[in-house]
Amino acid sequence: MDLNGKKILLGVTGGIAAYKSCELLRLLQKKGAQVRVAMTEAATRFVAPLTFASLSKCPVYLKDGAVEARPFQHIDFPRWADLYLVVPCTANAIGKFAYGLADDPVSLCFMSCTCPRLLAPAMNVAMYNSPAVRRNLQTLRSFENTYVLESPAGELACGEVGSGRLMEPADIVNSIEKLDERRKTKDERNVEKNLSSIVYRDEVPSSRLYKGGSLPLVGTPSPTTPSSGGHPRNAPAAHFNGLPQDSLVIPAQAGISYHSEVDLPEQNDPSLPGHGRTVLITAGRTEEAIDPVRYISNRSSGKTAVALASVFLANGYSVEVVAGPMEAEFPGGAAVHRVRCACEMHRAVMERLPQVQALVHCAAVADYRPKVAAAEKIKDSRSQLVLELVPNPNILRDSVAAKKPGQVVVGFALETDHFEEHAQEKLRKSGADALLLNAPVAKDSGFGFDNVNYALVTPGEKIPELQMGSKVELSEAIVDFVNRKLEESRG
Repeated sequence: MDLNGKKILLGVTGGIAAYKSCELLRLLQKKGAQVRVAMTEAATRFVAPLTFASLSKCPVYLKDGAVEARPFQHIDFPRWADLYLVVPCTANAIGKFAYGLADDPVSLCFMSCTCPRLLAPAMNVAMYNSPAVRRNLQTLRSFENTYVLESPAGELACGEVGSGRLMEPADIVNSIEKLDERRKTKDERNVEKNLSSIVYRDEVPSSRLYKGGSLPLVGTPSPTTPSSGGHPRNAPAAHFNGLPQDSLVIPAQAGISYHSEVDLPEQNDPSLPGHGRTVLITAGRTEEAIDPVRYISNRSSGKTAVALASVFLANGYSVEVVAGPMEAEFPGGAAVHRVRCACEMHRAVMERLPQVQALVHCAAVADYRPKVAAAEKIKDSRSQLVLELVPNPNILRDSVAAKKPGQVVVGFALETDHFEEHAQEKLRKSGADALLLNAPVAKDSGFGFDNVNYALVTPGEKIPELQMGSKVELSEAIVDFVNRKLEESRG
């Protein structure tokens, strides 16, 4: 779509990303577009309406009216527009649009709009991956002339890492310029879907129809998408929860990624480096029981593993996770197997190792466990208690010893002193392809923080200087290394 001379209505809803809509407005104007703005009441708490009025040089459509407002703005504004953008589009707005609720300027304009509509979701990763939001987004994708942009993975305003970020304004403009191509593609898909529903509906049970538009049965992979590593490729929010892989139940919303209309992250894109590849990540901490209520453990929030999963997904990999206890939530698309202790994690990793192309050991695994765990709570007698400890299996070394040619194994080394010496020794003993040296000694970094002091250590090379960066940047360094190693083994 050539934006020069186009009339664009910008709907702004109440999310922290609302400030980015100001930048989007200016970018659209630089392309020659005229822009008007409608805001929800919640949005006005993040950005003052006067800001948008000054930038657009037009009154802002608000719940309580606007300067020189006519009584039918909810019809006049969308009728004026060639394109309606909702940026950011919150979970609340998505729900209203999907169910036909209209009680604020943005939803009223959506209801009465007949021009193309483009939505850019933005919210917390847990909300974005919730069944309700995924269902509502799928409903909106089925609406005529309605397009949903992806929410890329990364650091969120709340400090968590995962999907749900607002697409950057420049990328939104780029998506708008490609809208005519999207509309053509979507129209072709609709024609194919209508034809296919005639061809296949009598041959396949209706709940199994892919081309007819129905979601797959719960627990049934899409017939067009191969399984990899025991779970359907790219199935959002699939969890093993201790079940054997052959009894894995995929949530109904898993079908979204198999036949979405537009702009879900394309892990099936052959151009992505992870296409057709699976990575296994260990995450969280382990807890070694002393008795039913006490345990030995390490500190770990799981944020680094979540960042790793997000970046691998963005690179097109299928992502499996073996996770001990942790606070952070994984993005949709990662299949998570929950464990408690080091022995359980060791068993789960060794079982899955033959099916993956890369393994990243991010978990904080306890080196020792009590030789005997008491069956009953040990009573507090205030007398001296002696625990006999035995070593836990070394998951990193065992996985390196068992890896096949072409597989890549990356370990983590958390050190608080003599960083280079200890990291080089661990890399030599383990035999890993690389080691991520993590030194959580700087202020406001390390456990529970979004920043970390790190360096990627590889055999035969000098250890680079530690650098302070986000856990997403750390993850990007690891993923880039894995991509290079896998390409080298292929060539």
